[in-house]
Amino acid sequence: MSLTRALPSLQPDRLRIPQISSTVSALVAIFLAIASLSFAAIFIRLSERELGPFSTILHRFWIAFLVLGVIYALEHWKTGESPEAKPKVEALNRRDLVLLIGAGVMFWGCLAFWAWSLTLTGVANSTILHNLTPLFTTLGAWVIFHESFDRRFLMGLLVATIGAIALGLDDFQVGAEHLNGDIAALLSAVFSAANLMLIETLRHKFPATVILMWCCGVGTILSLPVVLLAEDQLFPVTLSGWMAVIGLAIVCQVVGQGLQAYSLKRLSSGLVGIFLLLDPVFAAIIAWIVFVEGLTLVNTLAFATVLGGIYLAKSSQYSDRILSEEASA
Repeated sequence: MSLTRALPSLQPDRLRIPQISSTVSALVAIFLAIASLSFAAIFIRLSERELGPFSTILHRFWIAFLVLGVIYALEHWKTGESPEAKPKVEALNRRDLVLLIGAGVMFWGCLAFWAWSLTLTGVANSTILHNLTPLFTTLGAWVIFHESFDRRFLMGLLVATIGAIALGLDDFQVGAEHLNGDIAALLSAVFSAANLMLIETLRHKFPATVILMWCCGVGTILSLPVVLLAEDQLFPVTLSGWMAVIGLAIVCQVVGQGLQAYSLKRLSSGLVGIFLLLDPVFAAIIAWIVFVEGLTLVNTLAFATVLGGIYLAKSSQYSDRILSEEASA
């Protein structure tokens, strides 16, 4: 099939589901997405016992691409389905290609800069700066989409961001020796925000599976030469190493990113960005359970702050307007 041909598009729903159900399903999807994505730190930690950061990213992409390909085939090539019921193939225009490739490049850039930052600065610095993603999604929506935000939403954004920053503030390090790593972590937040905005745009036309396949395909192509040039070990050597990268690909990339892309059909990138501030909260709780890492009073207060900020943002006029617009679409 030519690269200038789109994958099958979605058919109109045969049954109209009440719009409130679509909104609720999007909210449930983003919470499940965050829960899945919060396992990334554990899988990466296990994988990097044998592999470098870019090898880990490479395996995350190509394994997820194969799994998504199987899911896509099962969705669109069902046996016994009449030709009329099968989705039609439409031509990809230049804008579609640019957006799909751009989403893949942005997502790869997010993971690559974050992985690079961890080799140059502390985990706390990298995590705090990477968690500034919602600031850039809000700024991008204001500059590019000309969105307007009410005071309650901006206050919720500020409060949730402060809570997320407080999670790693005890270990935050300031110094010129960390500057390059801090810049890389900040760039990962910019790339993450750009990826969310591109997926939000693409979801008006393409299903989540198609978008993720493009992201994983582009990510695989970009990761392979970096691994071959910069790292010595290409494949895991033990079963636990393979289980780590497979878990990262399926749980975090297919399930986590898939549910996140699904939610962007109903939720704006700005709202999703704020919800993603729950990621370090979930990750800290999982680390507490799996690695018996202690939770301090400061951690607990930070968790409550993030949740309070998300509640403010979700109950804002901006959030109500976005959800009502999507419901009437």
